[in-house]
Amino acid sequence: MPRNPVYGIPANLLDTKTIDFYPRDADDEVPKKVRSYAGYADVDGPGQGGRSHLFYWFFESQTCDPNLEATDQQALIDRTPLLIWLNGGPGASSLLGLFLENGPLRIGDDAAGSVSVSADTWNQEAHVVYWDQPIGTGYSYCDTAGTYVQDEDTLALMFWEALQQFFATYPEYRNCPLYVCGESYAGKYVPAIARKIDEQNGRNAGTHLELKGIAVGNGWIKPELSVQVMIDYAYASGFLGLGQKSLLDDAYGTFKNVLEEGEKNHDVEKLKQATDLGNGLVDAVLAYGGDFDVYDVRRWDDLSMGALRAYLDSPAVRKALHADRDWQCADNSGPVATALKADNMADASPWYAELIGRGYRVLLYTGDFDSACGYRSTEEILDGIVTPQEEWRKAERRIWKQAQGNPKGFVRTLRNVTQVALPDSGHEVPAYQPQICREMLYNWLFDRPFTGQDPEPVARNILEKARKDAANETG
Repeated sequence: MPRNPVYGIPANLLDTKTIDFYPRDADDEVPKKVRSYAGYADVDGPGQGGRSHLFYWFFESQTCDPNLEATDQQALIDRTPLLIWLNGGPGASSLLGLFLENGPLRIGDDAAGSVSVSADTWNQEAHVVYWDQPIGTGYSYCDTAGTYVQDEDTLALMFWEALQQFFATYPEYRNCPLYVCGESYAGKYVPAIARKIDEQNGRNAGTHLELKGIAVGNGWIKPELSVQVMIDYAYASGFLGLGQKSLLDDAYGTFKNVLEEGEKNHDVEKLKQATDLGNGLVDAVLAYGGDFDVYDVRRWDDLSMGALRAYLDSPAVRKALHADRDWQCADNSGPVATALKADNMADASPWYAELIGRGYRVLLYTGDFDSACGYRSTEEILDGIVTPQEEWRKAERRIWKQAQGNPKGFVRTLRNVTQVALPDSGHEVPAYQPQICREMLYNWLFDRPFTGQDPEPVARNILEKARKDAANETG
């Protein structure tokens, strides 16, 4: 695996302008802007599928000086967190996150596909590497056509092997505190990969990876719960009538029975049937509701990719990124999702409980207007896995406030678990609330305070006053 610097990228589809990261000529006196690398890690599998190639794009933290050699600032590099970012789908490229959510670049909706530098990037204070995985996602591919990952354990082992290559190629980042982050279907990828890293570290296999924690936004974690919550959310939001909800509730009972049978007996075919039934429920809810945006009930269309597909397929961009395949991207459709069909509706919440029990830091955050995998499902998942349950329920739920007093979010922390609910946001929180989301992440990473108030005393006083007033009325 060679070191592949990204010197710069086209600033539009026509390649008439360039965004430079650092000079192409070693003698050039123009200051470097950021260290960036992109390319492939080459791993075996899945199965007998031959070699697979997982694409990455890395950005060093802006706290580091790209004009100094790494050896001259190694202590700074070592103490800077390194974040892995994974989009979900299945089949959604993590370059969606880079260009539309939390990366140092943004692509506009204009026909020219204009790219600009973002002030809201997560690499202001952290190293960030975006990975296209599993194979068939983004620029990643397998030498054997038609070969895709079918389960999380295979996916996690391939990714661990890719990380081994990455840190062997870029050893200056080997000792960084490592956090696996993602959203949506990455609610399965993230804990699976973290468990594999923990397992391999315990076996002293390969290079020890400095895993510290995981962060997941609007995670698809316990699908059985998320499907039920979506039906209830659509009804509460006015997208369903009582008769329609009753029909969906009956269909949900059938779905739940098939899923439970599949999980109990490890029956792959039943699990695939459950996925068909679960997807059917989601589609029926949307049909009843006039096809509202499942990821933001305030909208009728999902966030636009704009010209991103055309941009990433352009020869000039692929050359700059050392990518040798067309860019593929889908959301729960196409061959990547089909291969993971038996995995789709399986419950991943026990993996979070395991990681919490092992002492890893866990952040789960949600945009409140996501009907697919939003606040309520995350709340109920944590209620079932954080122990002691009563202590978690009684933990302070702080109103995190802006300077003018309006809430930025609602934050609860107990030991190594943090939950944040973010108002005025849909599924892709870094896109809807980029500055607040980044502040949330940094507060969590660096143990900075979520400034605000505990509403518990005020609320209890209100309830007590109401009780006394009611007693006086009857007296």
